[in-house]
Amino acid sequence: MNTTPSSTLHPAPATASDRPGSHQEQPLVDATNRMRAAGERALVLGGGGSTGNAWLIGVIAGLFEAGLDVTAADLIIGTSAGSTAAAQITGANPAELFADILAAAPQPRTGPAGSGGGPVPARPVTNHLERTGAIIAAAEDAADMRRRMGAAALELDAASDGSGQTRWRATVAARLPNQLWPQRRVLITAVDAHSGEPVVFDRHSGVDLVDAVAASCSSGFAYSIGGGRYIDGGYRSNADNADLAAGYARVLVLSPFGGRSRTPVGWGMHLATQVDELRARGSRVETIFPDSDSEHMFGANAMDPSLRQPAARAGYEQGRALAERLTDFWR
Repeated sequence: MNTTPSSTLHPAPATASDRPGSHQEQPLVDATNRMRAAGERALVLGGGGSTGNAWLIGVIAGLFEAGLDVTAADLIIGTSAGSTAAAQITGANPAELFADILAAAPQPRTGPAGSGGGPVPARPVTNHLERTGAIIAAAEDAADMRRRMGAAALELDAASDGSGQTRWRATVAARLPNQLWPQRRVLITAVDAHSGEPVVFDRHSGVDLVDAVAASCSSGFAYSIGGGRYIDGGYRSNADNADLAAGYARVLVLSPFGGRSRTPVGWGMHLATQVDELRARGSRVETIFPDSDSEHMFGANAMDPSLRQPAARAGYEQGRALAERLTDFWR
């Protein structure tokens, strides 16, 4: 299956801690141990930086405006920028979130940016893509890559004063319309920086929603929760982590990076591989990628805040255009 975003819609036939600021020393209960075996509808929100988050909100708002509310999914999976979007759409109306993006004054980029679209602790990295690309190239497999990514993040953190953690948490908290976990099933992905093991948070994990999102968006630094340290959920499997929707009858994947992966195909981390596996288990899958006119706003430009509004508008137009076609699939 080719995941290159050559077209817009790609069919693949077929609370433990609800109080903001509460931290436990051993909060990590991996949600994969209690995953529901089956369900009806799953919404997968992939990573994609600041522009990716805006595009996700735009698509969802466009669908909503056209009469299709995908926020009512039985399962919502959020990774990196998609974790921010997942928390946002379960706490506010999609139309309001979209309007907020359009109303915001574009902010100049002042420093490194996190995968959720805001500033993160300063770190001595001149080219994040080059550095992580070198780590991927040196790794033997996905597990080795995650361990190396975690070790690199911990090494960078050892040279910092630690103040960035507080700033990053405040930045993430300011983006969320509601800092309590929703009652519906929401999964937020991350990776344990010490072990390289994938981690999935939910409302029963003993982790505040703000911390789960901040960890999932920690690209290039390790975010602390209790006694653990975590990095970007995009390193778990890929930027989408659609495999977590296994057992759901209908799976809608919104992928700002167009299903692409920087890892070798043989590692099995590409979205195409995950879609094939979902289909083999009986799921119907639809994927939405940015159209060809908006591809330039992602990838290397994903952290440019001046592109948030154009990305949101592009997503909105795609959502409105695809709503009628998706309605039969989703409902």
